[in-house]
This record gives sequence, structure tokens and C-alpha cells, in this order.
Amino acid sequence: MKINSCELTISAVRQSQYPEDSKPEFLLCGRSNVGKSSFINSIVERKNIARVSSNPGKTQTLNFYYVNEAFYIVDVPGYGYANVSEEIRQKFGKMIEEYLEHRECLERVFMLIDFRIKPTQDDLLMYNFLNYHNLPVTIVATKVDKVSKNDRDKQIKIINETLNIKEGDNLVLFSSRTRLGKPEIQNQIGEIVYGKE
Repeated sequence: MKINSCELTISAVRQSQYPEDSKPEFLLCGRSNVGKSSFINSIVERKNIARVSSNPGKTQTLNFYYVNEAFYIVDVPGYGYANVSEEIRQKFGKMIEEYLEHRECLERVFMLIDFRIKPTQDDLLMYNFLNYHNLPVTIVATKVDKVSKNDRDKQIKIINETLNIKEGDNLVLFSSRTRLGKPEIQNQIGEIVYGKE
């Protein structure tokens, strides 16, 4: 899949602000500081379309990135960040739940986890939540370049056992620095978007 264009077109906090063109959407979720901005920049082949922040928890809206005038990547606020108030966490939760329950053009969820550590309780809750809504999920394990090749099989086993990845979902090892996993993610999107034409 060749990336010809990408722009952040909408930052929404409620359903009435979502795009109305019914083009395919791909949701991106994960803990704060898991590398979502780097993931977006890598997949859409732009250096700074998504701002990489040193302050986790900065995203506070649903951000719709319009790619190739054909589909959207939707970035949601990161979860599990301790310095965000309980009130804001609940607001984020309702915002994401409203999106998941009402968005018929959502094709797939990319759920990012940090490959260096065991999936957290928040990761497990999010994956179960996505399963509850019967959404197809690709688990994207980020920062793989920071784990030695000898330890990777062990980490993959831990992820599979902790999340109990269901049939139909898959795990992709990803590094924005080495481009590992990037073609696989782009192919997944491309097959859904352009396979329909």
C-alpha cells in the first residue's frame, strides 16, 4: 500500500463530530507512552503528523487521520496513565465506548502493547473489552528493537498466555525505528480498504 496523503482532519469528543463519509476506519488504542504517535508516523510515512510527546496522556480527543482520501486511522486517548484524574479517565472511557458501540465503519482495532514488559491489567481489560464488542484485533507489540533476539520468543509466549489471543486476532512485532512489522500492518489495512474496490 502506497501512502499518497495523510492529514489530521477531525478531533472529536462526541459522535456528532465523527466523519460522515462512511469510509473504513482503523482504531488505534494502547497505554499512554506505548508509542502510538511513532506508530502512526511510521504507518503513514510522515515524520510529525502525530506529535510524539514526552508527556504521556496528552491525547484527549478521538483524532481522525484521513489517509489516501480512502480511510481513517483513529487515535484514541491512551489508558492507564496515573497522572490523569479519575474524572478525565471516565470521560475518556465513555468517549471510546460511544465510538465502539456506534461506529459501523470500524474495520479493525490495532491495540498497542509494550513488547518489553508483560501485558498490564489495563491491557487485558482493553483486549477483553474489544472482544466483548466482537471487534477484530491486531495486537501490535511495540519497541521490539529494545528486546534482544534471544528473548523475543519468551516475550511472545508471555503475551499469548496473558491475553489469550483469540482465533482471528493476530500479533505483530513492531518497531518504528527498524520498520519491523510496518509492511504487515500496511498490508492488513490495504487488503481491507482496496480489496473492496
